Amino acid sequence: MYKILTKELLAPGIYLFDVEAPRVASSAKPGQFVIVRLDEKGERIPLTICDYNPEAGSVTIVVQVIGCSTLKMSKLEPGDELEDFVGPLGMPSEMVHETPDALSAKKILFIAGGLGTAPVYPQVKWLHEQGVAADVIIGAKTAELLIMVEAMKKVAGNVYIATDDGSEGFHGKVTECLQDLVDREGKQYDLAVIIGPMIMMKFASMLTLKLSIPTIVSLNTLMVDGTGMCGACRVTVGGQTRFACVDGPEFDGALVDFDEALRRQSMYKGFEGKKLYEERLALGIETCKCNEQHS
Repeated sequence: MYKILTKELLAPGIYLFDVEAPRVASSAKPGQFVIVRLDEKGERIPLTICDYNPEAGSVTIVVQVIGCSTLKMSKLEPGDELEDFVGPLGMPSEMVHETPDALSAKKILFIAGGLGTAPVYPQVKWLHEQGVAADVIIGAKTAELLIMVEAMKKVAGNVYIATDDGSEGFHGKVTECLQDLVDREGKQYDLAVIIGPMIMMKFASMLTLKLSIPTIVSLNTLMVDGTGMCGACRVTVGGQTRFACVDGPEFDGALVDFDEALRRQSMYKGFEGKKLYEERLALGIETCKCNEQHS
């Protein structure tokens, strides 16, 4: 069993948990994920590692309520325990294999959309520990949904905020913000890492390709089983079939078939929506129409 140490509400429906998991904390690297089960009959929930503290033996995850299991998880409190917390899984970020000198020679940009800020954070923090200050664009529909901005400012070079409604920072989408940085400030980048909703990654990758910026995207939102056995995260990259959970979750953004990935991502929305509605009724929670995503 894995004890929940702390819980924090980051934004409506988005929670941060610190979990006691010493073995995971001691071997985790940026870009990897864990599989969580709430109880012995619970479904497997893939969640990207947001942070890890080997000394404290804790791992940080961020959860957004999108379905039955994440709704149940949102009701847990410090002191409660999770049945399983398996990891670290997946391939770590390619940057961890580069030397500090090689990284320092690059101008790196991260684009975080919504909950994608959580998996972006450990990579930016790791780069900061190597003496590299990366730029970060954090995007959300509105200021209320922005998460981890202050934490990101402590480890990034520059943090740019973009909100669709203009309630904070740049008024527009992350793609428009990037184009503005290039056009108005003359920004140039050697590498972009984009993590967030699939549709955002698609159009952001189209823009970085146009700007000749090599790009990495994380397809963690496709994962279900986390071992490659279920096939739910199957995606075409450069004409080859890959599995996000075992071959990724990070891939070359210019090579990903995003249209196929978007179709695959929508396969279970009807079933999951029905289960979420039933769970809300069982818990006595007012039902609403949601269009959310987990990390």
